[in-house]
Amino acid sequence: MKIPFNKPCIIGKEIHYIKDAINRGKISGDGYYSQKCHQFFQQKYGFPKVLLTNSCTDALEMSALLLDIKPGDEVIAPSFTFVSTVNAFVLRGAKIVFADSCSNNPNIDPIQIEKLINTRTKAILVVHYAGVACDMDKIMQVANKYKLCVVEDAAHAIDSYYKGKPLGSIGHLATFSFHETKNISCGEGGMIVINDKKFEKRAEIIREKGTNRSAFFRGEIDKYGWVDIGSSFLPSDITAAFLFAQLEKLDNVQKKRKRLWKKYYTELFPLSEAGKVQISKIPEYATNNGHLFYLVTKSEQDRNCLIKYLKSKGIHAVFHYLSLHKSQFYKKYQIDFKLVNADRFSNRLIRLPLYYNLTYSEQKYIIKEIYNYFYHNKHNQIYFNSNLS
Repeated sequence: MKIPFNKPCIIGKEIHYIKDAINRGKISGDGYYSQKCHQFFQQKYGFPKVLLTNSCTDALEMSALLLDIKPGDEVIAPSFTFVSTVNAFVLRGAKIVFADSCSNNPNIDPIQIEKLINTRTKAILVVHYAGVACDMDKIMQVANKYKLCVVEDAAHAIDSYYKGKPLGSIGHLATFSFHETKNISCGEGGMIVINDKKFEKRAEIIREKGTNRSAFFRGEIDKYGWVDIGSSFLPSDITAAFLFAQLEKLDNVQKKRKRLWKKYYTELFPLSEAGKVQISKIPEYATNNGHLFYLVTKSEQDRNCLIKYLKSKGIHAVFHYLSLHKSQFYKKYQIDFKLVNADRFSNRLIRLPLYYNLTYSEQKYIIKEIYNYFYHNKHNQIYFNSNLS
């Protein structure tokens, strides 16, 4: 049996909509399907303003431009995240000040943030790891106290909530990913959410190479020109057509992914009780969107051995982020951060296969082999006979 970590799929009218986009005669950015995607997010989640981008990385780079990040500015961010979260701000000359993760989940520890703020601090970046919300009340309280902007990196967090509020709707800006590993995908793709009205007009300009072209197409001006810095951040309408077909099936996708997540949690919980691993947990203030399921082993060696064992059984389980404060790039700054929790997740976290087309028999096999790794005894076989039949 060969089970990949992820498998992208066609779940609706992707091919039909791509053909339709071509037949409409406009396949560059902001065509018919781009607008359909924008409307979907604004209507379903109440986002004030959204703009599709080529990637979440693009959306983060737009955020750094919108916040006027300059050399000498400092930006607080979690160390346990993908490089795009911070690289977008490093490109503008910012110094990244890393905060540790919480002890019981990989999200940024809100208690640490205030200790890192000084007169050079310009923004706070938060990452909703695995689609599980950071403690946004505490974070926004600190941000408002010091008049700082908050950017939500919601790459994992489509259709997930914090105290009833959609993730991506709380910070001043937010970014989403539609990479093939995400719940909803178009291969590569992203989106920026503008929750602060003062950024809306400039966001359109930055996304359109620094021109006021969007206003021109709406008939608000009789010609457009170069008015600001920017780049080409908008995706093709073919990409948007694929994405919209997936968005139409969002509820179906979420139902299946959350069912898979719950099965992992229920069946692997005894391992947690036995002290073999730590498993994913959802705080009371957050919801679960079924983006990924992870285990945290007792040691780095144990994590690596488990990955190797599962691979030998045809199961592709993987580690995740390497702590950015220990990266080769960041070491040149010679800044000594001691981030115990971020390092623990970096060294011990393992992600299990979880995707829409994962079958329940495949998941049963994965769970069985995880128990085989930890036990290899008769008790293990009794467990499967009684619980996984």
